[in-house]
Amino acid sequence: MKLIIGNKAYSSWSLRGWLAAKQSGLLFEEVVVPLYDEAWDKRREGDEFAPSSGKVPILWDGEAVVWDSLAIIDYLAEKTSRDLFWPVEDAPRAMARSMAAEMHSSFTALRRKHSMNIRQVFPPKRPDDDVLAELTRMMELWAQARARFGGDGDFLFGNFGAADIMFAPVVTRIVTYSLPIARFAAGYMDAVLQHPFMQDWIAAAQEEEWVIEKFELPASD
Repeated sequence: MKLIIGNKAYSSWSLRGWLAAKQSGLLFEEVVVPLYDEAWDKRREGDEFAPSSGKVPILWDGEAVVWDSLAIIDYLAEKTSRDLFWPVEDAPRAMARSMAAEMHSSFTALRRKHSMNIRQVFPPKRPDDDVLAELTRMMELWAQARARFGGDGDFLFGNFGAADIMFAPVVTRIVTYSLPIARFAAGYMDAVLQHPFMQDWIAAAQEEEWVIEKFELPASD
């Protein structure tokens, strides 16, 4: 398998696809391409990017090609074991899938105004009301998952899985922009950030030489 991803400092969707590939336990070639550099438009026209219209991440497995992070999670779950990604029992699995899908399609204000930048920590600033509303919703989801299905584990549904993969980039955004969270969420966020896969990604992001100026600024209005 070959997984094409963007800059580790900035590319939140790439992080999700990469975490899914690591979680699968399968061997894969990692190809990092710098986003928005002078060769970006030309690179996106290549055959490897054609199925996704130039977006990352994109996973090639022989003749099979999968793009979109949530699709990559589902593809790898089917290829290996669903239990690696989703809870075994119906009730927690239903909630985990719903939360992953909501993260995939929602929280647009947070994503738009607080782009991912693992290498920065900006001073606290009151978020806009729409971002605060989305953070409140996220805290509610995390609290429900932990209370109902977290058990003795450190993650949303006990063990690290697809729901945590989908929320991992948001955890980094909360740190980068010093966003307000519920008290209980600090322990969960620390578990995500200290996960070996996340530590590997963060270390690699620190070593990258590419800089995208528009992502090096505090939150945009």
